[in-house]
Amino acid sequence: MAKSRSSNGKSLVIVESPAKAKTINRYLGPAFEVKASMGHVRDLPAKGLNVDIENDFEPTYDIMPGKGRTVTALKASAKKCEKLYLATDLDREGEAIAWHLAEMLGVPADRTFRVVFNAITSSSIKQAFSQPGKLNMDKVMAQQARRILDRIVGYQISPLLWKKVTRGLSAGRVQSVAVKIIVEKEREIRAFEPAEYWLIPAVFTTDLNEDCRAQWRAFITPKTEDDNPPTLTEQYKWLADHNSFKAELYKVGGRKFEASNKDQAHRVFDALKGAAFKIDDIEVKESSSRPSPPFITSTLQQAAANRLGFATKRTMRVAQQLYEGIDVGSMGSLGLITYMRTDSTHISPEAVKESRNYIGSHFGPEYLPEKPKLYSSSKNAQEAHEAIRPTDVDMAPAEIKSFLTDEQFRLYDLIWRRFLASAMTPARWNVTNLQIGAETSVGQCLYKASGRILVFDGYSRVWQTSSTTQQLPAVKKGQALAAVDINADQHFTKPPARYTEGSLVKALEKEGIGRPSTYASIISTIQDRGYVDQEEKKFFATDLGEVVTDKLGEYFPRIMDIAFTRYMEEQLDKIEDQHLDWLGVLKSFYGPFKENLETAKAEMKHAKAEVAPSEYECPECGKPMVYRFGKNGKFLSCSAYPDCKFACPCDKDGKMIEQKASRYKCPVCGKGMVEKSGRFGPFLGCSDYPNCKGILSLGKDGNPLPPKPPPEPTGIKCYKCKEGELVIRQSKKGPFMGCGRFPKCRTIISIKQRDHLKELQSAGKWPPETWEEADEMLGRKKSGKGVKTGKKAVKKKTKKVKKTAKSAKGVS
Repeated sequence: MAKSRSSNGKSLVIVESPAKAKTINRYLGPAFEVKASMGHVRDLPAKGLNVDIENDFEPTYDIMPGKGRTVTALKASAKKCEKLYLATDLDREGEAIAWHLAEMLGVPADRTFRVVFNAITSSSIKQAFSQPGKLNMDKVMAQQARRILDRIVGYQISPLLWKKVTRGLSAGRVQSVAVKIIVEKEREIRAFEPAEYWLIPAVFTTDLNEDCRAQWRAFITPKTEDDNPPTLTEQYKWLADHNSFKAELYKVGGRKFEASNKDQAHRVFDALKGAAFKIDDIEVKESSSRPSPPFITSTLQQAAANRLGFATKRTMRVAQQLYEGIDVGSMGSLGLITYMRTDSTHISPEAVKESRNYIGSHFGPEYLPEKPKLYSSSKNAQEAHEAIRPTDVDMAPAEIKSFLTDEQFRLYDLIWRRFLASAMTPARWNVTNLQIGAETSVGQCLYKASGRILVFDGYSRVWQTSSTTQQLPAVKKGQALAAVDINADQHFTKPPARYTEGSLVKALEKEGIGRPSTYASIISTIQDRGYVDQEEKKFFATDLGEVVTDKLGEYFPRIMDIAFTRYMEEQLDKIEDQHLDWLGVLKSFYGPFKENLETAKAEMKHAKAEVAPSEYECPECGKPMVYRFGKNGKFLSCSAYPDCKFACPCDKDGKMIEQKASRYKCPVCGKGMVEKSGRFGPFLGCSDYPNCKGILSLGKDGNPLPPKPPPEPTGIKCYKCKEGELVIRQSKKGPFMGCGRFPKCRTIISIKQRDHLKELQSAGKWPPETWEEADEMLGRKKSGKGVKTGKKAVKKKTKKVKKTAKSAKGVS
């Protein structure tokens, strides 16, 4: 007779995190046991491809390192539960976690349920559990296809980069294209040639009785070199107080004013001296600005970067905390915002009603549109849930500030304000455009000026906009004006702006590269790999990033093609939305990819073997110098190498960095030392390099650090190699004993054992025959009872679980 199942009468609920479990547990009551999986519990093992390409891309999954105890505890709870509710996040990632848990826990399908909710609130949780569903296998397969695709690209291209560029690199289906976008911007900036142009701005006043020219010049001129000129807002205030305003010359003799040099500009500028100016035309109109939709993941990341200075990774971390629950005193742990990984701007009818009630009662009926605003989502929107919004609009940021950290408060305040503003009326402005004319020797010169006055603040009452505009004085057509200031100013066109985190997210979204939920990890990875640097919040492509981009672009054109990357994202979306065969998607991708991979393995040259011409000549032999790529990036080298071994560093723009002589002498040969820079920072190197390789490390103050003392012999034999003797070395943590044959032998022993080992050696007991005996003498392993030997000492490997797509489809 089969053994009956032991049940505790409770239902088991599994979520990803303890914070989420704590919040949900408040709403479910004693009939439920809520456990956390701590994120993913099963994945493709880190070592090896673990995808059987020849057998329909069959993946091999394994319990993730460090998750063994979690899985064991979940299995124990699953054996006793009445029902299993998988309450992981509602996106593809959450669906995949739920499927892996269902596969591992083995609870029968008729007692396994999937619950999804957009917010961790009492009403959302209770509604989700009242209507539980089943796993969405289309969503699971879409995630599995994405994971397999990324593993194939990463694990088959990365080793090639190790061999042809340098070790430790990685390639990715999405990350490599993101790097390409930054590299292309870098080259666009590098190739940019500034063009000269001139403007002739003016300041006019309606007050003809007072000459305020000297006052204006004194106001805008900094008092000292360290002072900054007044801001635009300060200038506009001064001008308004003096019935003055700024204007720009835009037409001369009936044609658009353009001047590309000083002569062209001054021909007009000289003609304007002493000219009589008057108001030629006045145009007054009303304009309005509409609020932006509530946040989706990408727009939240952009706004947090631009307004709060948050990195995308930080934004998502803080948003996760607000979603999973914050302890707000007597109310307990509450989820403050809806799910933060979303492409949808949809708002539930209940939330719309709540926001309209709040706006009407706190701001007045004039701030409330007649009908609720509806926002359309982008065509690539994947998730059927809501925009990011506060779960309770009555929970104003100021009221709960004491329960939040500074970063939690700032992000919640941003989300709360954006949601409210999106439901409010537009802001209205009165805009005035003036045309100022003067007859001159070069024809009629026309200036234009514009200003606007806020008539009704609307949504901008809660969502402030940084709009700096001047206030124009009251004027009439034909009214005479006096010129306060007219200048001919030289300008140069500026290169394209570098990407910031906010603008890079916007570019990735526009091009359809990745999905909002992956942007933070993409941006983090490309920096960790050294492909881009971030300085003053702007991205710079590194030499390594450019080399890798060129190699991949040459041999993997489809992988690096933005349009193809966007197409693959759409195909992966269709697996979920339109039941597209996931195996077909993988097969259509892998065929051409395999051909490119074989060609790259056969033909790709090593980056260090390639050179590029430079504008410099070798100072030692006079031959042309070339750019080469080394472990620290691009550098200049003599083209006659190895006959001439002169080399020197260059900056990001390829300009030669001249080596500066220092006042220190080489400790090896006595010759002068020069300042150099390596991957660990600045140092001093011998001027006779490569004949002499003496170096001196520099401290934080820029002075050479004292040389390390030579290793101190101990006379104690090494127990591993039996050839070397232990010596005392110094480290950051203090002295230790190591084998004198390092690096051939890497034995390390605590300095505390020195006297003990000397006694053992004097007694003829050291070095012992085996390493095990040495460990026992050193107190590293207990002897006698408790020591496991033979097969029992071998750690059991985690059992790998193989699941094919066919078996997965059998899960309901």
